[in-house]
Amino acid sequence: MHTRHLLATVVIAALGVCQAAAQGNGTNSSYSRFGLGLPSDQSQSYNRSMGGVAQGLRAGNRINKQNPASYSAIDSLSFLFDVGMNLQRTSMKQGGKHQSANNTAFDYVTAGFRLRRNLGMSLGFVPFTNIGYSFTQTETVTEDPMLMQRITQTIDYSGSGGLHEVYGGIGWQPLNGFSLGFNIGYLWGSLSHFAIQTFAEDGTTNTANYGSLTTAYSSNTRTWKAEVGAQYRFVANPTNRFTIGATVGIGHTIGSEALVLRTSLQGDTIPRSTRNAFKLPMTYSLGLGWEHAERLLVAADATMEQWKDCTTPQIQSINGGSDIAYVAMTGAYTNRWRVNAGAEYVPARYDAAYVRRINYRIGAAYSTPYLKINGLEGPSEFSLTAGIGLPITNTYNSRSYVNVGVQWTRRSASAAQLITENTFRLNIALSFNESWFMKWKFR
Repeated sequence: MHTRHLLATVVIAALGVCQAAAQGNGTNSSYSRFGLGLPSDQSQSYNRSMGGVAQGLRAGNRINKQNPASYSAIDSLSFLFDVGMNLQRTSMKQGGKHQSANNTAFDYVTAGFRLRRNLGMSLGFVPFTNIGYSFTQTETVTEDPMLMQRITQTIDYSGSGGLHEVYGGIGWQPLNGFSLGFNIGYLWGSLSHFAIQTFAEDGTTNTANYGSLTTAYSSNTRTWKAEVGAQYRFVANPTNRFTIGATVGIGHTIGSEALVLRTSLQGDTIPRSTRNAFKLPMTYSLGLGWEHAERLLVAADATMEQWKDCTTPQIQSINGGSDIAYVAMTGAYTNRWRVNAGAEYVPARYDAAYVRRINYRIGAAYSTPYLKINGLEGPSEFSLTAGIGLPITNTYNSRSYVNVGVQWTRRSASAAQLITENTFRLNIALSFNESWFMKWKFR
């Protein structure tokens, strides 16, 4: 297939999945109401079941978007295509209250192919953040001394949206064993949050004595995203290979406008806006992978995300409280550390027996809090993962797989008043590896 025909096919397929995915929402978490939303898992089908490891993974039959240096390993005769979706159930607990929610969403679509010797390329769509929540908080404000009535305040919170990324990347191997790569992405999406405040006297809504207030936060965000990566592979002996990998994600200020609109019961509206309200963090990742006899793969990563210097738009009272300003401020985040570890085992990769060619995967991940909520440390995350890769055809040289994985994630904070979330996710993906570039000498 000619290169330009291949690119057209990839773009058309990616746009179809992007449209479906951009309309969906993959979370039901109250923690997605802060900043740009809840960061999405950027791993793919096979390494997601290995705890999300990526830096030291390098193979000719897989796409590893998290380290673009790996693209240089893509097989010269193959066209790789990977598309995934997930189904999840989240259980939320705060004090003695429980609530559960279900979500289904398209996850990602990626493609990879070789441009020339030691030069590979990948294109695709991945989610970057998700926003999706709806909950209510009620508290007693005061006791009315004149009417001897209890006054309560109720705030209904809801939000939707998130950011999506379309990317293109190149990996190049200039020296034997050493590769460099980069991804350039375009981020876009809408962020919408609502807070509706009402008051009640002894449980009965009273709009005559107490004014309600609706606050709407929104932003149509457009910006760029980039990361650079490197890998070095060395062969210890014929059955053992090691790969060291690292990436750096470029942090920068997002120039899009953020808007807040406050509307009172009487219809009075106060619009305020600010530009350069959000910022992407610098990220640094380092990892190691060990391959043994084409049967066992063990890998581990460590990542640091510099969220502490990132800004979010916040309301400030001015002129003695008679007016408000909407300004970009730091203080909503802290730096985040994440560690991932995982393994994959294949009994016999090229055996004639189908069951011996199944890929078995397991992994775990932990990340420290990066949010600050009302001055309190936000939730940390702990995940356990497992999965299998099933060859699509029952032939010894089958290279396409159905990848199925399960994932449990616990998101909890040390502060008792914050919500604890347990998410059970089923990840399903089709990974195609077809010989589109083979030249036949005989027909």
